[in-house]
Amino acid sequence: MLRHEFQPGRLVGGISLTAAGGLYLGDLRGLWDIPWFTAIPLAVGGLILAGVTTAVTRAARRRNATEDEKV
Repeated sequence: MLRHEFQPGRLVGGISLTAAGGLYLGDLRGLWDIPWFTAIPLAVGGLILAGVTTAVTRAARRRNATEDEKV
């Protein structure tokens, strides 16, 4: 199996969208009542957090790559 680079931004985005889906699944099953507009802040907030995570990861990897070239 080919190994691939770990991408924490995709992990954060996937967890936030899965959490939103889980909340609505609980609403569908009658466990609790979730207003319809709850998905917007969950999805947008999760995607913003995923973008920030991706930017921080990219900056850290770029910094490590330049330090490795100097040695």
